[in-house]
Amino acid sequence: MRVFVTGASGWIGSAVVPELLGAGHTVVGLARSDASAGKLEAAGAEVLRGTLDDLDVLRRGAEAADGVVHLAFIHDFSDYQRSVGTDLRAVETLGAALEGSGRPFVNTAGLAGMSFGRPATERDTIVADSPRAASERTALAVAERGVRSSVVRLAPSVHGEGDSGFIAALAGIARTKGVSGYIGDGANRWPAVHRLDAARLFRLALEQAPAGSVLHGAGDEGIPIREIAEVIGRKLDLPVVSIPAEQAAEHFGWLGAFLAADIPASSALTQELLGWQPSGPGLLADLESGYYTR
Repeated sequence: MRVFVTGASGWIGSAVVPELLGAGHTVVGLARSDASAGKLEAAGAEVLRGTLDDLDVLRRGAEAADGVVHLAFIHDFSDYQRSVGTDLRAVETLGAALEGSGRPFVNTAGLAGMSFGRPATERDTIVADSPRAASERTALAVAERGVRSSVVRLAPSVHGEGDSGFIAALAGIARTKGVSGYIGDGANRWPAVHRLDAARLFRLALEQAPAGSVLHGAGDEGIPIREIAEVIGRKLDLPVVSIPAEQAAEHFGWLGAFLAADIPASSALTQELLGWQPSGPGLLADLESGYYTR
């Protein structure tokens, strides 16, 4: 297939592109800068210049493709609602461009916010006030209009060497504060997935997922945040301490709003449907390897 990929040069996209190329697909990646374009060309992909705000560019990319993988998202927490709106317009545009074609459209959502006191499953409806709920619903709805659409809900930690996301931020805060912290008793759980396992899941979704599928990108179902803090503390030779909830914002900054969430998630149905078997190291093993604490 000729596959149009947004976010192709990002943390996950830069693993998805070689995964697709290695399976014999042609990749056209959206690039907003010369640096991004250079990365894509070096990887063996074609380049379409533009941004998520360039709806005409997105439309052309989708119309010329045999399938679309939408990974891009503007992670600007200072104006998050604008980022969410931009993403929704992009999903609407990509879905409309594929309407009636039967071609695959793989959209990205998140497991953060899927808090039920038990592991969330693919049958659970995304929480209505989740920031990307509208984009998920929009992507799934186009399955009724002749698009083989699916949604991959990713774990908040997509980990591996080079990760600069939540876990890297937590390790950085530990260095700065001189303690490795967690909130309360630290028993709340986060799912996680290795970056290469996530990339393989996106390829399988593109190739196989039935229209209207919800898929979970979670290798680890739920790791207590306290255990994550303990490994960080040991690797940095720092004390591991509980931070009271009322002090979380001061201690953890922007991360404090997320760190107390209990969001375990199962991927059993995804594994059964697509034959996806996470094989990369788990998050705790990646932490033990020292990537995050060098």
